[in-house]
Amino acid sequence: MASPSPPVLPIVNSQTTTTTTTGGAAAESQPPIATPAFRAFITHITETVRNGLSQRRPWSELVDRSAFSKPESLSEATLRVRKNYSYFRVNYLSLLAVVLAFSLLTNPLSLIFLLGLLAAWLFLYLFRPSDPPLVLFGRTFSERETLGILILSSVVVIFLTSVGSVLISALMVGLAIVCAHGAFRVPEDLFLDEQEPTAATGFLSFLGGAASNAATSAVPARA
Repeated sequence: MASPSPPVLPIVNSQTTTTTTTGGAAAESQPPIATPAFRAFITHITETVRNGLSQRRPWSELVDRSAFSKPESLSEATLRVRKNYSYFRVNYLSLLAVVLAFSLLTNPLSLIFLLGLLAAWLFLYLFRPSDPPLVLFGRTFSERETLGILILSSVVVIFLTSVGSVLISALMVGLAIVCAHGAFRVPEDLFLDEQEPTAATGFLSFLGGAASNAATSAVPARA
């Protein structure tokens, strides 16, 4: 009488399990890419733009049809433009931004070039640590060489592509709208005495603040 065969024990591949577990743990232990300087820059830009927009005048006051009349002379039109700009400064700059955005959206190639140029300045120079140096195509570029390449790229993109013509045409259209409104809008009903000398910069103040904040944020990142 034949004896029964011994039971077959299952074989566990412990090496594969250990390797998979170790690889997953290593992948999870990798720290995420942190860009505190860039986040601080974006936060500062957002806050300053929001504060600037809070100073805008009511749009209904800007388009009040009863306050429009033809100026009697060129000097009167110039005076109206100056007074209206002092009062509707933020509204006018918002209109310029809308015209510029519309022009770029209707020219997607120019928008791509401009966004690429902006990204290059931000991530290759402003917020890139100086150590280690920039390496492209197997060649190491110093900080001065990187700056020179970015300046040359800016000149090429703005003056040798459609970006420059789009920006100039958009600014000209926006300025024409602002000047036409300022010349025909009667400013006598505007409370110009509420304007303070410190508010003369208005919405434009975010440019200087953003630039200084970018420089401050970039110094620790490049140290």
